[in-house]
Amino acid sequence: MPLTLTGTRELLARLGHSPKRFLGQNFLVDGNIVRKSVELGAVAPGDTVVEVGPGLGTLTSALLAAGAEVFAVEKDATMAAHLRATLAVEHPGRLHLIEEDAVAHPIADLPAERAANFKIVANLPYAISTPWMDAVLGGPLPQRMVLMLQQEAAQRYVAEPGTKQFGAISIFVQSAFLTDRGHKVPASCFFPAPDVESYLLNLARRPEPFIFAPAVKRVIRECFQQRRKQIGSLLRGKLSDGGAAWLALLPEAGLDARARPEQIPVALWQRLRV
Repeated sequence: MPLTLTGTRELLARLGHSPKRFLGQNFLVDGNIVRKSVELGAVAPGDTVVEVGPGLGTLTSALLAAGAEVFAVEKDATMAAHLRATLAVEHPGRLHLIEEDAVAHPIADLPAERAANFKIVANLPYAISTPWMDAVLGGPLPQRMVLMLQQEAAQRYVAEPGTKQFGAISIFVQSAFLTDRGHKVPASCFFPAPDVESYLLNLARRPEPFIFAPAVKRVIRECFQQRRKQIGSLLRGKLSDGGAAWLALLPEAGLDARARPEQIPVALWQRLRV
């Protein structure tokens, strides 16, 4: 059973643990959201699921109950010890936990033989969401991700060209994943309640996902760091031909070298070469 607000408070008291803000420890206390996360992930017996920041294990327990084998990364020593003493014992051989930083270990050291077919379901620590996502997008890619995120971050990931939210991370995420139906999540679903709005983001891997080369990603990020400048001047000095070959593609989207980075569609960014 998912932990309730009362159950979460009592368990934290028994562990002598106060939620750590710098680790983004806002524990889910709404069973409906836990069940929805498992449902959106279509988690079934035999699935391989990566979880980031399992904390007290309320989502972990639901994933295990659904029959998944879970690979989890948890930075907090108290939380990791609690999970080893409880869920790892209750589900021998099906919970694989590492005590590490999730940005450095984004898919919890998932074995290579499992990396072709896995899912990520996680209540993601909000402070690491974008660097963690960027690490995941380096591959191997999960077939599905169901992520609890700060709503602002979720909006950036799925933002369309021409909007203020559209940026480098939008391009990278949308090149690899399609967005399925998600859900807004009120602050009352967590303990302690976060100061920001939350969203349960549901992403499905594209049939032919596009992964950007590191050098291209660097150029795209640099362009968006000066997003009010014209793309022609931004690319000068970054590409060997001043970007002339790529800029010649812009008329396909009804644009020219005076366009701002946020105006350029994802498909054209995919054709950028360094």
